Amino acid sequence: MSCSHLSTAWSSAAKVRRAQEAVVSSRPFSEALVEVLYNMNQEIQSEDIDLPLTRQRAVKRVAIVVLTGERGLCGAFNNNVLKKAEARMEDLRQLGVDYTVISVGKKGNAYFQRRDYIPTERFLELAGIPTVKDSQAICDLIYSLFVAEEVDKVELVYSKFVNLVRSDPIIQTLLPMSPKGEICDVNGICVDATEDELFKLTTKEGKLTVEREKIKIEMQPFSPVVQFEQDPVQILDALLPLYLNSQILRALQESLASELAARMSAMSSATDNAIDLRKNLSMVYNRRRQAKITGEILEIVAGADALSG
Repeated sequence: MSCSHLSTAWSSAAKVRRAQEAVVSSRPFSEALVEVLYNMNQEIQSEDIDLPLTRQRAVKRVAIVVLTGERGLCGAFNNNVLKKAEARMEDLRQLGVDYTVISVGKKGNAYFQRRDYIPTERFLELAGIPTVKDSQAICDLIYSLFVAEEVDKVELVYSKFVNLVRSDPIIQTLLPMSPKGEICDVNGICVDATEDELFKLTTKEGKLTVEREKIKIEMQPFSPVVQFEQDPVQILDALLPLYLNSQILRALQESLASELAARMSAMSSATDNAIDLRKNLSMVYNRRRQAKITGEILEIVAGADALSG
């Protein structure tokens, strides 16, 4: 492996590690939100609550938020996400449900701008590691669309980080939300918000590897002496947008980690292919050179024989 190859691989690995640290650093806030949501629901579990973000209604129009990368040269990363989004659009067409796209990322923006037949609500771009400001822009847009009943459901398509050579495009339901903060897919299968999974980029036997760790958040109920100045329903209504923002930020961070890992893998494969190509070309060149030299020697020998004869 060349020095430039090593330098490129470790530079990409450092970017993946920074994206990973962003995921880890956002955990305390997400855990605190989940704990408060849990306790709020315990307080009002006997009430018939009606919150804007949890309101279920007949689905006539869906907003699909598609997260892609800002750059190429990352293998099939962007194509896999876009194929997943297109497949979901086809499913909705078959069901007779309208849809609109919110594209996040330059590669997705270019893709949808070339396809006028796909209705697109907004094009958004990111700069570097995702921030709360980036997730808030997406959150504000889908919040306004959903509350104004311009859409009845919001789905998120992005790449979930699995390991350094694999990321899985998934579809997650953002709205309507579960009051308990559960994360659900388009089939209605929900994951408890108290269950989480973290990835860690490490080195093992001189090679980069990723370790995944499942974490269960232990819920502690509020003290019985705690009193709320506001109605718990009002507090829950204020907390759900914050939780929605944290989920979008988490997806942006996972998508970036997937993109960087895909780019690192693609660059590594390209370098390996270039090394193999150089070896093959060198072999072909040396064989032809040897054949030419042998031919010239034979001509010289033949000429010498002719002169001596």
